Amino acid sequence: MESGARKFEVLKFNISGNPNVGVYVHATDKYVLLPPRLAEKEVRIVREVLGVDVVVETTIFNMRLLGVLVAGNSNGLLLPKTITEDEYRALKGSLRDVNIAIIDSVENALGNLVVANDRAAIVYPYFEPHIVKVIEDNLGVEVHRMSIGGMSVVGSLLVVTRRGGLVCPEASEDEVKTLASIFKVPVVQGTVNFGVSFIRAGLVANSNGALVGEDTTGPELARIQMALGGGDGGG
Repeated sequence: MESGARKFEVLKFNISGNPNVGVYVHATDKYVLLPPRLAEKEVRIVREVLGVDVVVETTIFNMRLLGVLVAGNSNGLLLPKTITEDEYRALKGSLRDVNIAIIDSVENALGNLVVANDRAAIVYPYFEPHIVKVIEDNLGVEVHRMSIGGMSVVGSLLVVTRRGGLVCPEASEDEVKTLASIFKVPVVQGTVNFGVSFIRAGLVANSNGALVGEDTTGPELARIQMALGGGDGGG
């Protein structure tokens, strides 16, 4: 795997002083979406830690909460129907080799409802079948409906890459095993930002590295490194 050639880095990081980095950033192995008006140093850190060349600064419906509003993997990007025409055109122009689909659903917080790596995806259990089909076709992976720990906002409870996954402590043992089987990577439980179970809010990662909120503790960092670094040998 390409990511095996470099050391997996986990870095504590804030976005404009906010430790909820995953609320603002969407990352895959191929591209990263960032909100506009970040400091040049912040953009450089994101590019270096996540090891991507394609970094696109954008808003969705004039909002900066990209990690909440979009979802996807290296193959595709899912956008809410609230996106403006100008934003859509700009993303199409910047991500020419990525499938882009607008999800026609009343549920607009796609980042909270979909989690994917380049092998599989799990989604909000109440999505209609035609939406699941659009997601499957766009991301190029098998899609599974499920909840985690009795909660349907699966995208906020799990971060998964081609190396591994970190899921909230509320996930049952059977759910952890199911997730590992679906995504074909080891999955372990953990928290971010001093005990927060909504993993995605405080963590953004791909197969090269991870950015985690400044409030994250040493033991949490060690858990993230173990979960997503894959022993630093790829996954």
